[in-house]
Amino acid sequence: MPQTRIAGWPARTVDRLQSKVVGLEPARNRYTVERGLEVPTRDGAVLVTDHYAPVGDALGTVLVRSPYGRGLPESLFHGRMLAGRGYHVVVQSVRGTGGSTGQFRPIAQETADSQDAVAWLRAQPWFDGRLATLGGSYLGWTQWALLQDPPPELRACVIVVGPHDFARAVRGGGAVALADFLGWSAAVGAQGAGGFRGLREMVSARRRTAAALSRPSSAADAAAAALDGRGAWFPEWLAHDDLRDPFWDPYRAGSVLAGVTVPTLLVGGWRDVFLEQTMEQYFALSGHNPEVGLTVGPWTHLDTAVKSAKVADADALAWFDCHVGKTGARRDSKVRIYVTGADEWRSLPSWPPKTAEWTLYPSADGSLPETRGKGLVEFHYDPADPTPAVAGHHMSPGAGSVDNRKLEERVDVITFTSAPLPGDVEVFGPARLHLALRDHHADNGIFVRVCDVDTRGRSWNISESFRRSDGGGAMVELDIETSPCAHRFRAGHRIRIQVSGGAYPRYDRNPGAAGYLVDCDLSAIHLPIAGTAGMVN
Repeated sequence: MPQTRIAGWPARTVDRLQSKVVGLEPARNRYTVERGLEVPTRDGAVLVTDHYAPVGDALGTVLVRSPYGRGLPESLFHGRMLAGRGYHVVVQSVRGTGGSTGQFRPIAQETADSQDAVAWLRAQPWFDGRLATLGGSYLGWTQWALLQDPPPELRACVIVVGPHDFARAVRGGGAVALADFLGWSAAVGAQGAGGFRGLREMVSARRRTAAALSRPSSAADAAAAALDGRGAWFPEWLAHDDLRDPFWDPYRAGSVLAGVTVPTLLVGGWRDVFLEQTMEQYFALSGHNPEVGLTVGPWTHLDTAVKSAKVADADALAWFDCHVGKTGARRDSKVRIYVTGADEWRSLPSWPPKTAEWTLYPSADGSLPETRGKGLVEFHYDPADPTPAVAGHHMSPGAGSVDNRKLEERVDVITFTSAPLPGDVEVFGPARLHLALRDHHADNGIFVRVCDVDTRGRSWNISESFRRSDGGGAMVELDIETSPCAHRFRAGHRIRIQVSGGAYPRYDRNPGAAGYLVDCDLSAIHLPIAGTAGMVN
């Protein structure tokens, strides 16, 4: 039976501390919490929901839909924070999670269920017709699902690291993003037990997954060992290896990008697995939607759950106050980005800023000059000892920028490094690598990174990409675009390009041993820089 309680002094004390740590204004009002509401769906399922209600006049309603339960961090960072500032907040467990009934079929189930959640809101006496949505990652996807048929009441969205094309996230680049989505499937599949047992099951699932991925194996074998009979959707994702298969249609909402007019704030991280999709969303929406904003910080995927709150939560509140509550001003700039290397926030009128293209050329001696390189560079790939994944842009623990020197000592990794830079160089956007490979096989993978080599010789990963080529032959020329960045290479630092045949277990293994010959005569890297090119000669 749902119970309504007004937030007492212990909760208000925690709220004040959270506001101080995050840097938010003090709460504007008191609020109540009603837990365990049951929201019906059209097919008879029940979605368990908590309602945070402001005491006094309200500014609107914020809907948050999650597969991760209704407790921390959502209860504190979104439910209580926004309710204490005038908003009704509805935090709902999606189908098959957190006590909600029905079978959990991740991603594909959210289009209909999100509409049913809004239909229930319309029938509530406290709902005044002003609706917003909020959330990150899967919670961001639930917003894209709703935007496929946006309700007329929807006034604003804040989408944090939320993919609009989950099919591409799972199998983009021609390989399965194994560690991320097997690990996620094992953990979410285990949490269904709930309570202490669920916590114990999730710890066991993480251990099984780590053990399964610690040894080279096929994706199917790793899944069988990690899932322990749960997460039935993951084997289905493995079985459908063609993204043109209609199976993947419910996992895509890209068609909405051309028509969304709802004021939308997009929040991303430079080390996030969904960074490219966040930037794609901004580029598509900004072409026709005058009310779109972008904030990108120095965050990994997991950072955006809590660590980013000082920036992201303040931005979200300001966005809602402007577009829903009508009590706040518009953002000073459409785009706010953190420039890594410079360690500073910048405001921009749009993304990307104006840049010039600077071209460098890999050379067989390992250098990266401004003049055309020569010669062939050979490296190999062994599926019995696959090139390991080290940090980078993913959603598992250990993501981010780290020193790559140990990885670069391996014989299956090659690097090309510029001379020390005489002055600072800032790169805004993706690097474009044209890589010519001789005697290349179609199923071979290529993993590339742009690294910043500091004055101590440490090689910090900045931008990266993986892909398997569409064909093989005596000569294959690949055009690879790395993840975008906003980074300052400081004077005295060097720019490095790192190339290998894989990054296991982040991506599933290439199926066979491979030898690579990079033809430096035909290869190049193009960097979008602010300022004048021609920095190292």
